[in-house]
Amino acid sequence: MQSTELLAHTTQVLWASFFLSVLFGAIAQRTHFCTMGAVSDVVNTGDWTRMRQWGMAMGVAMLGFAALAMAGQIDPTRTLYYSGRWIWLSALVGGGLFGFGMVLASGCGSKTLVRIGAGNLKSLVVFFIMAIAAFATLKGITAVARVATVDRVAVDIAAGATLPSMSAAAFGIQPALAGLVLALVLGGGLIAWALAGLRKSEHPGENLLAGLGIGAVIAAMWWVSGHLGFVAEHPETLQEAFLATNSGRAEALSFVSPMAYTLDWLMFFSDKSKVLTLGIVSVIGVVVGSAAVALIQRTFRWEGFGGTEDVANHLAGATLMGVGGVTAMGCTVGQGLSGISTLSLTSFVAVAAIVAGAVAANFYQMWRMERMA
Repeated sequence: MQSTELLAHTTQVLWASFFLSVLFGAIAQRTHFCTMGAVSDVVNTGDWTRMRQWGMAMGVAMLGFAALAMAGQIDPTRTLYYSGRWIWLSALVGGGLFGFGMVLASGCGSKTLVRIGAGNLKSLVVFFIMAIAAFATLKGITAVARVATVDRVAVDIAAGATLPSMSAAAFGIQPALAGLVLALVLGGGLIAWALAGLRKSEHPGENLLAGLGIGAVIAAMWWVSGHLGFVAEHPETLQEAFLATNSGRAEALSFVSPMAYTLDWLMFFSDKSKVLTLGIVSVIGVVVGSAAVALIQRTFRWEGFGGTEDVANHLAGATLMGVGGVTAMGCTVGQGLSGISTLSLTSFVAVAAIVAGAVAANFYQMWRMERMA
């Protein structure tokens, strides 16, 4: 592949990623898809509708990823979430911090971008603080603390720290086949559970769009990054490469580290080494998609902080999300959809910790309200 062909190929990957992220933002804005809202609904009102949306999106993403792997379209061992180390403590601590922070900041990373598109200035502040905290945890002061503490604790698994790879080693079958069987059981179970409730919900079509649409976008992003963006021999390094990724591996949607990379790209735009990546265009695309739907529906409106405590909560929440999201290697989308679609052990711990952190934050907020009353 020549350099001109490589540039054209990279451009295709970026445009495909941008289109899918615009679709993600549009669906999330239209259907009110929100993981923080899902947890809060269950804790505060006992409403499981948005939790079922998330569950269906998980199931669809699992099935999509497994089908792509079985068809040979992507290699699960070349994804960001595949590793021989199960970093359970990083996922536990980081996920808990992220979950608590997203409640204080009125939404996770993806919801922050969706709210920015709809005119929420509070979320714009959250974006900048979260991006700074994330970058510090990638390469700065909190990165030193992360590497010296939680990242040191891990379990080495020779077969790979994913359910398909461990099952394949245990039963002597192909990893792709093991992944498909597990996805049918786990993903199919999640979809069946979600459908049982969403069919009886107030807006079944909208809720199905949220679950099916978001899950399908995640699966499509895996194809774009892991197949369309794969180059067997890069003309400069003569090694295999995944184009337009920050990690150098196949990626799907995630919104913590990409926020840091987006801020870095904006600040050092004239530096030719700072190039657009799948993560950066995804951040921009979600805002664009959300804004388009908000303008069409005439729900776009400017919104600011309600007072000093509101500012403090959002600043603290954004910081916790930036630190926690990088430590856990993802957010409610990065781990909760993209990571868990690979059936990674680390992703399962991260998702459980995110939910636990969000539940704790909801009880904290209720305690604060009772105390003020």
